[in-house]
Amino acid sequence: MGKGRVILMGAGPGDLELLTRKAVRALAAADVLLLDELVAPDIVELAPRARVLRVGKRGGCRSTPQAFIQRLMRRHALQGRTVVRVKGGEALLFGRAGEEIAFLEQAGIEVELVNGISSGLAAATALGISLTHRDHCHGVSFVTAHTQDGEPPNWAALAQSRTTLVIYMGMQRIEEAAAGLLAHLPGTTPAAVVQWASTPREARLVTRLERLAVDARQAGLGSPAIILVGEAIGLARAEAVLSMQQSA
Repeated sequence: MGKGRVILMGAGPGDLELLTRKAVRALAAADVLLLDELVAPDIVELAPRARVLRVGKRGGCRSTPQAFIQRLMRRHALQGRTVVRVKGGEALLFGRAGEEIAFLEQAGIEVELVNGISSGLAAATALGISLTHRDHCHGVSFVTAHTQDGEPPNWAALAQSRTTLVIYMGMQRIEEAAAGLLAHLPGTTPAAVVQWASTPREARLVTRLERLAVDARQAGLGSPAIILVGEAIGLARAEAVLSMQQSA
């Protein structure tokens, strides 16, 4: 039996209509489907002949160990199967894809990458804003508040970057993140939280940095959510602002 292959696929933020044609073809070809925690459950309908294995990884919850997931992919691929590792959002952004690629290539297994829309981009869409705006910022910074060694990001450097900040995995540390940024940015800096972006459960909050943590807690927002900070967030469309007022 020849070697199979592994496809690392980003499934997007939850709306299956955002899947690419390439992603749909990959799902149809799957013999084994490894599903992350936040992937839309209905995605299995696009992989009718696949064995489905749920390998959830979610901050603050009991998770499938990364080493086990990698060995699982290797085992099925070496048995000649097409393995599709389905990750929420974009596989190459905070999805540990780099570790998996290196592990699989070391075993001589072919790895294919299929991009998905990141939840950070879906959050911007929900707010009706552009993350990059020449009147307000010089670019965009994607950052995680959940680091491997437990240390926070360099909030001072991020604040001074004059970019829109898109913060992943930050809801458990939203007070810490807000305080770190407030040491270097005005309290009136626009900020927002979008939970479950692109799904029927989507919730949006638009506020100021000085009110970010308090308003998010009062609105009952939690993971999975994206935190956005920067002047461009001040352009959020009226219905996004209204949703915050209704939920507060």
